[in-house]
Amino acid sequence: MFNRKLVLEDGTVYYGVGFGSSREISGEVVFNTSMTGYQEIISDPSYYGQIVMLTYPLVGNYGINRDDFETIAPFINGLIVKEYSEHPSNFRSEETLDSFLKAHDIPGLYGIDTRKLTKSIRSAGTLRGIITNIDIPNDEVLNRLRLLPELRDQVRRTSTTKPYIVPGRGHRIVLVDYGMKHGILRELTKRNCHVTVVPYDYSAENILRLKPDGIMLTNGPGDPQDVPEAIQMIGKVIHHVPVFGICLGHQLIALACGAETEKMKFGHRGGNHAVKDLVTGKAFLTSQNHGYAVKKSSLGNTELELTQISLNDNSVEGIRHRVLPTFSVQYHPESSPGPEDSNYLFDEFLQVIDQHIAKQEVHVYA
Repeated sequence: MFNRKLVLEDGTVYYGVGFGSSREISGEVVFNTSMTGYQEIISDPSYYGQIVMLTYPLVGNYGINRDDFETIAPFINGLIVKEYSEHPSNFRSEETLDSFLKAHDIPGLYGIDTRKLTKSIRSAGTLRGIITNIDIPNDEVLNRLRLLPELRDQVRRTSTTKPYIVPGRGHRIVLVDYGMKHGILRELTKRNCHVTVVPYDYSAENILRLKPDGIMLTNGPGDPQDVPEAIQMIGKVIHHVPVFGICLGHQLIALACGAETEKMKFGHRGGNHAVKDLVTGKAFLTSQNHGYAVKKSSLGNTELELTQISLNDNSVEGIRHRVLPTFSVQYHPESSPGPEDSNYLFDEFLQVIDQHIAKQEVHVYA
């Protein structure tokens, strides 16, 4: 353990103790309010390039195990916690959080006032920061921070580079990987789907050539407007096959249908976000991780209708096409970590596929 500091672009400095890697790292500083699930959070590709702060005070107390990863390698740039537990107690634990971060060259920082930092982000909005050694002058760090370019290629860096198949006997699903969490794949294979995972820039023609029963668009990092290839592809395939989008996939569907997206002040990241379904009137808790959202006012000039809203800030949480078998949600129905209240959406997607197939058969035999 060694003394380190976090320097934010507004000039604020937080002094703490380093763990994990000792290298200097920069990134957008965001906070997650989940009480558990730090292993899944660390391995979520949607955090690519970000320094993640966990608001729950004690982290590392149940270690790291082989079963709770959402990707093979973690994508966060850094981790900030109030108190780090050096001695985990869990029958599944195979190594400490510190040794895991060291193995993946990810810096950690603990011992700072995370409550104060959270309030600062909620007030000023998301800030960029650098975790560095305590002896480097703050002015020098700030100058480096101000010269850092904005990330624009996060999806390319987190998506698979080649298609691959996860065999099943059920519906044939093309899963477009924009930075996919394995929880989505688990939910589809649990339902015996035959899944073909394709890269983010796979063309509509190549996807339709696979003859899918349905297409699922995954979560991913960054600004949806930085992925024009995906927007063009979605605009074509929704006229042929049922489509279900999650998180970034949800935003891309909105853009493909003529709606707009916007950067949020500090985003939604945690496992306790309340959402209301406007169709059923029911409310449920969801797991969320996004810094962009669909503009509610932009839906009026499209064929999309609002189906779900956030009970915290009234932002868009679900949309559905009025004519085509296409729908999406802003949150993560596969959770990982978080509540499983919205897990039914995977079954709903398969029902939409069944209805679409039935309509096609009626048309063929009519």
